[in-house]
Amino acid sequence: MSSQYSTETNRDRLRYNCDKNVYVFWKKSHSMIWGCFSAKKLSLLIFIVCWYLVSAGCSIITAPYKITRGVVKGTIWVVKGAYELTTGTTKLLYKIGEYTFEVVRAPSDWPLINKDIEKIDGLSPKEAIRLGRVKNSPYTVNGKTYYPMSVEEAENYSETGIASWYGYETAQKGAYMTANGEAFNPNGLTGAHKYLPLPIHVKVTNLENSRSIIVRVNDRGPFPCEENPKSGERIIDLSMGAAKRLRFYEKGTVRVKVEVIQLKEG
Repeated sequence: MSSQYSTETNRDRLRYNCDKNVYVFWKKSHSMIWGCFSAKKLSLLIFIVCWYLVSAGCSIITAPYKITRGVVKGTIWVVKGAYELTTGTTKLLYKIGEYTFEVVRAPSDWPLINKDIEKIDGLSPKEAIRLGRVKNSPYTVNGKTYYPMSVEEAENYSETGIASWYGYETAQKGAYMTANGEAFNPNGLTGAHKYLPLPIHVKVTNLENSRSIIVRVNDRGPFPCEENPKSGERIIDLSMGAAKRLRFYEKGTVRVKVEVIQLKEG
């Protein structure tokens, strides 16, 4: 069969051909459609057509992370206190549920904990941090450019995968800053993510013991390294403190579910 437009009076049928799976959709005149269908019914009709095209085998380009769209958002967490550093602010202290977070702006001469970050938004990391151009700007690590998701996309982010923890060396060798200019605290509840805007808060659940915590994502990673190229497949790097709370500190890695949470000032 070949896709074609006929020349009949009431408008012809339109045929969609996707990977040899043919879907025939009869379409009447515009006046009949708008007369017979409400906006709600039209939305349902469009959804059915799209569902069929997907199930018929059409190829879809997927992102390297999962965004669950159209779902009812989870519990809104009340945050007590400001949770984003602004110009002139050097320290924050706030609570989300039972979790207390202390955020300190790192001095500009502190080194980045992830020294492999070469550029952020086309600038040196320190310059991008100084100008406030980090949040969801593209950045380059070892010659590869990563493109974080928008704030709107991140609202529905949910992903299951492997978590690791990092920062042991900072407890031994001194002070470091994260990719958004915050002082890295190995004992805090923080994390690094390749694609989420910074900063953002996520719920991390250890799928082996069902323990969960809230984490402030303020850094980039994890990335592949020469010693372990597959480390880049992990979805999140957590601080030592977060790993201990989730009880996988000694194990090193664990399967987790990561979900962005919604915050409401209270």
